[in-house]
Amino acid sequence: MLEIIRKFFAFCGEENKKKFQTSVLLGIVQAVFEALKIPAIAVMVRALMAGTVTTKDILTSLGIMLLSILGAGLVKAKATMLQTEAGYDTCARKRVEIAEHMRYLPMGYFNENSLGQITSVTTNVMENLENVATRVVMMVCEGMLTTTLIIVMLLFFDWRIALVLLVGFALFLYANTWLQKAAGKLAGKKIDADARLVEKVLEYLQGMAEVKAYHLTGQKSRELNEAIAVNAGINTDMEFALIPHMSVQNLISKLTGVAMVLFTCLFYCGGSMDGLTAVVMVISAFIVNASLETAGNYSALLRVVDVSVDRAQEILDTPQMDISGEDIVPGTLNIAAEDIVFSYDKRKIIDGAALTIPEKTTTAIVGPSGGGKTTLVNLLARFWDVEKGAVTLDGRNVKDYDMDSLMANYSFVFQNVYLFHDTIANNIRFGRPEAPMEEVIEAAKKACCHDFITALPDGYDTVIGEGGASLSGGEKQRISIARAMMKDAPVIFLDEATANVDPENENELMQAIQALTREKTVVMIAHRLKTVEHADQILVVDHGKIVQRGTHEELLGQDGIYKNFISERHEAASWKVK
Repeated sequence: MLEIIRKFFAFCGEENKKKFQTSVLLGIVQAVFEALKIPAIAVMVRALMAGTVTTKDILTSLGIMLLSILGAGLVKAKATMLQTEAGYDTCARKRVEIAEHMRYLPMGYFNENSLGQITSVTTNVMENLENVATRVVMMVCEGMLTTTLIIVMLLFFDWRIALVLLVGFALFLYANTWLQKAAGKLAGKKIDADARLVEKVLEYLQGMAEVKAYHLTGQKSRELNEAIAVNAGINTDMEFALIPHMSVQNLISKLTGVAMVLFTCLFYCGGSMDGLTAVVMVISAFIVNASLETAGNYSALLRVVDVSVDRAQEILDTPQMDISGEDIVPGTLNIAAEDIVFSYDKRKIIDGAALTIPEKTTTAIVGPSGGGKTTLVNLLARFWDVEKGAVTLDGRNVKDYDMDSLMANYSFVFQNVYLFHDTIANNIRFGRPEAPMEEVIEAAKKACCHDFITALPDGYDTVIGEGGASLSGGEKQRISIARAMMKDAPVIFLDEATANVDPENENELMQAIQALTREKTVVMIAHRLKTVEHADQILVVDHGKIVQRGTHEELLGQDGIYKNFISERHEAASWKVK
């Protein structure tokens, strides 16, 4: 139990750790104020037993009671405020920290870890920590500390009753150990089930078009329903598994209170305890029972807190790419790869590739599907790090650059464009949030998207759906190109930028790409003839190797993949519907 609390405080960071520790100390002060009720009652009991209740006795008792109530209330308000601030601030900071950490993780991480799992950590897990953990940790700490304080206080009244309470407290902690073990067996399964449920909900919603188109509603609904059922089952199992342990724990706390009252009565009747002390002991028994019961009930969730911290920490402990390079401004934009090797899941994807891309030239990368084109571009852009060999920019290994200074030289237009749930203007200025509206419009015009944007109800202030769901493929591509223009990086990577565009939009998209790539170093993956035939060099990639290189005319003169590729395109273009 103490180890879980220690781990949670360490996870919160120094500033919020201090707030939680202050809150715990205030909890002790609150317990002292709560304990003042005992002397308040003792004053009146003493007067009643003496048969001389005076105004002074009444006012003294009332004053102590008011001090107890007001002091406890004010201290609790301050402690609760600190807990709330620390809890929400911790999770807000951790969400940002996780996001920043993931910026520098290799792209392979996002293949191994589904969107649902990552989303679950930043939503369910963090919600557990900001709402559940804060309350659980504080209530457990306060319950334990209050009981400890009462044990110390009772030593000054009657050590025998203090010993009874100490034995009961020890038995309670022993029972709590078994409770923690039982909760530990299911806490991980609960978090996994939550992540699985989020994953299936996202998959179902994101694939809704395919589900409808292929009439998969029943099948996909079944998978979602199974995830819901498993989640419900795990939560139910956890409740049923913990109920017996919680019942034993609560029984011990109640029997401890009963034992304190019983021994108090025996000592009083035996003449070894006076009436005033007996009243104090009985009142203390009720306070102890309430404190232990509260701590025990909340402690059942400590294992969930423990696993939640571990899951969040797993992401933060995932090794980042080495980003500790220098802030370098390259003199030239020459890109080279020197016998680079890269494997994924023990399967070699790039095997000894070497290339040179002079600045302000266009290099097209073609080849069979699965041959390694996209992986090669990802290595050149340092989305992944090579295992052997080196990728260089201006003759220096890209690992010599810190990640931000390296990425300042690159812009990307991907095949699958992602637009954020925001205004079109903010999506365009994504790389330069401070850019004025005039520059946004200028970039949109160059990217051939100004006309369709102004035709929208709110123009550039139109809020588009997450992922750009409210726009066509060509419109999203052109906004992506406008975004790249705003960044105005000297090196452009194009990954199948025209692959999913309808013929009506292709001419405008090609004009936008030409405007984007003018006077730039361009590296493109393409399958369409018109996008590669004017390239300064063409690299043919197959089975992770560069098997051909040259201009369009040079490669047409060689037997091989490229010549076959062009022949197939010409044959396909000659097809006619009769």
